[in-house]
Amino acid sequence: MRAIGRWSLAALVVNSIIGSGVFGLPSQVVALVGRRSPLAVVIAGAAVGVVMACYAEVASYFTESGGPYLYARTAFGRLMGIETGWMLWLVRLTAPAANANLFVIYLGEFWPRATQPVPRLIILTVLIGILAAVNYRGVKPGAQVSNVFTVAKLVPLLVVILAGVVYVASGHGTTFTMSAPTGLKLWLQAVLLLIFAYGGFEGSLIVMAEAKNPRRDAAFGLFTALITCTVVYTLIQWVVLHVLPDPAHSVRPLADAARLVMGRAGAGFIAVGALLSTYGYLSANMITVPRITYALGEKRDFPRIFAAVHPRFHTPHFSILTFAALTWAFALLGSFSWNVTLSAVARLFVYGVSCAALPVLRKQRPGEAWFRLPAGNAFAVIALLICLGLSSRVDLSGSLILLATLAIAFVNWLRVRRNKQEKPVEQAVP
Repeated sequence: MRAIGRWSLAALVVNSIIGSGVFGLPSQVVALVGRRSPLAVVIAGAAVGVVMACYAEVASYFTESGGPYLYARTAFGRLMGIETGWMLWLVRLTAPAANANLFVIYLGEFWPRATQPVPRLIILTVLIGILAAVNYRGVKPGAQVSNVFTVAKLVPLLVVILAGVVYVASGHGTTFTMSAPTGLKLWLQAVLLLIFAYGGFEGSLIVMAEAKNPRRDAAFGLFTALITCTVVYTLIQWVVLHVLPDPAHSVRPLADAARLVMGRAGAGFIAVGALLSTYGYLSANMITVPRITYALGEKRDFPRIFAAVHPRFHTPHFSILTFAALTWAFALLGSFSWNVTLSAVARLFVYGVSCAALPVLRKQRPGEAWFRLPAGNAFAVIALLICLGLSSRVDLSGSLILLATLAIAFVNWLRVRRNKQEKPVEQAVP
């Protein structure tokens, strides 16, 4: 059932991007590049825009679910498709788990016992269980929930932006100064950090089989979300920079800025906004991620049960329940930083493969793309260079986890390949 319109798709992309990062990254970016930090936000948005532009054309070749897994399988074959599918699954399991961890941490500001083992277990179970139940019953209510949380997470950010602009315009701004950074290293670190904050858009493309006009709306959703997020991130960075007396050392920069501008109630308002943002991020992923395993199961690259569709609700119910259970387990057993690290490492691989698919698909399926990117091959090369630059920042532990996941995916490929070869023999037996 195709129930996601173009504006719901755009909201889903925004919801997939804006998570917890906007509530903590501004101070870290200021610490790296000082008063030029808003420029770093714009540069990072432009870099991510190159990758998104490649995705916009690649996505417009397809109407099925699967996203980057489907692109890799079509362009490079079954092995690369399975490798990408596993890496994408790792990305989209650990990022929501990290946001669930952060939800508990922020809730601890209002209820200190929330971070204790038993309350944490109950909170995570209810948190993820409600979204699983909603999406189990259909993609339309799931998309409606995502739309609500997209608005809910943007409202407090827009309030802080407006209040901060008025505060600075009335002459209450700070005179924060910091020596200009010397050399390229600090700028590179800042941009790389912000590029991670812009990540997550690839998850929204997994659900294309349930979009009303997927080939047309993919580019619209991606570029609308990119513009929205770039404007919001840049204005938030500007407000934090001009409101806080020492933004580089603020642990919760938005809450601290809101406290100065709107008092203690403002800080509480932003804390609630952080809770809504993390839960909204979870709601978007509850729609998109089960479609990864659904697509893998449909192509017989995973057990067929993952492609099972509920006879009444027409949803991939087994994939939804599996995603909910695994996200719950990652959140319960892992920490916020551990889950973020896993997600960041795997995302580089997925982006690189998807961008590399663009020139291949142009040769395989000429004229089939609804959206054709001008100088697309050049964009693909630049996007690959961006991904390689980011991958150079991966530490040893991250590299080992990446290699382990690729190895598991390779074993998966060997198994499904063997089963396919054996199938004719089985059918020949009377």
